Amino acid sequence: MNLHHLIAAEFPQKEGLIYLNHAGISPWPQRTAECIKCFADENVYQGPQDYSRWLTTESTLRKQLQQLLNAPSPDDIALLKNTSEGLSMVAAGLPWQAGENIVSSDQEFPSNRIVWESLQHQGVSLRQACLEDSASPEDALFNLVDERTRMIAISSVQYATGLRMDLARIGAFCKDHQILFCIDAIQSLGALPLDVQALQADFVAADGHKWLLGPEGLAVFYVSGAIRERLRPTQYGWHMVERQGDFERREWEAAHSARKFECGSPNMLGIHGLHASLSLLQECSIEEISRIILKNSTYLHDNLSSIRNISLLSAQQPKRLSGIINFRHRQWETASLHQHLQRQGLICAVRGGGIRLSPHFYNTRAQLDRVLESLA
Repeated sequence: MNLHHLIAAEFPQKEGLIYLNHAGISPWPQRTAECIKCFADENVYQGPQDYSRWLTTESTLRKQLQQLLNAPSPDDIALLKNTSEGLSMVAAGLPWQAGENIVSSDQEFPSNRIVWESLQHQGVSLRQACLEDSASPEDALFNLVDERTRMIAISSVQYATGLRMDLARIGAFCKDHQILFCIDAIQSLGALPLDVQALQADFVAADGHKWLLGPEGLAVFYVSGAIRERLRPTQYGWHMVERQGDFERREWEAAHSARKFECGSPNMLGIHGLHASLSLLQECSIEEISRIILKNSTYLHDNLSSIRNISLLSAQQPKRLSGIINFRHRQWETASLHQHLQRQGLICAVRGGGIRLSPHFYNTRAQLDRVLESLA
């Protein structure tokens, strides 16, 4: 099946709807809905009779995520509830010392700010770089680093402006300065390639319900093998022990794999859904998906910039573009313009004082033209 036919089969959205809010919550592909329907029917008619097969699906999902991130092993992958939980594992699980600091940016989503601010009672401070104050966003981060900096925590793509960070440069800097590197990848994973080994990342967290096209309530949390033993679990239960399933055993130790961060029963419904969604991304290839997404973003960027009274809030440099384009209209109040677009079936969001458009690979040029015509 060619890509055009595959898209038509997987995204049979209602007529007139143009969905451009994949940076928020994505619609599911058809195969994901069918998988979850089958899983629901199985629960109704026989319950967990074939639970061992469910565990096989869970194992397959870990391998899919390992491949997506280019992690060394499925053992580096934990399945958590959301990005915030993964980042909280880092904040609460590391042995901090009073006087240490974390460097981040002034454009972060609250998930990647509040968790670090919660460490203030331990004497750990959060330094937020203004990304527009230096020659590059990365330089703005590096300028705040000193001998007490323990970690740089940054989003791969900024949720409001769509600013794409040079993660390879940040990873190399962290390695050279012997500080930790934590990536909130929720606005890039599934839209842009991300190689944790090439980036020298210590931690990566990302939900499945945005660019990965999965259901809410399930996220990937990557922890490098080099740091995993130093990160203590902050939640405990039957699922996170090394000898999982040996319920009569009184002595226990935390699992040596990233499963040590999964305290209890897995979200099997979410696991089945995300497994199905990732199978689509694998079938299309993340490289091809990224090419199309960036092509869509560039098309919107270039055409929006030529429309009278529109100011782009997104980055202007091609290497900074992501799947997110943000703009403001100089004559329309942003909330009113958003409501106007929504009434026309053009699904978008208000973020950072502007209208945020975030098309995925299945959005067509005709759909993008309709948005542009509406704005013009």
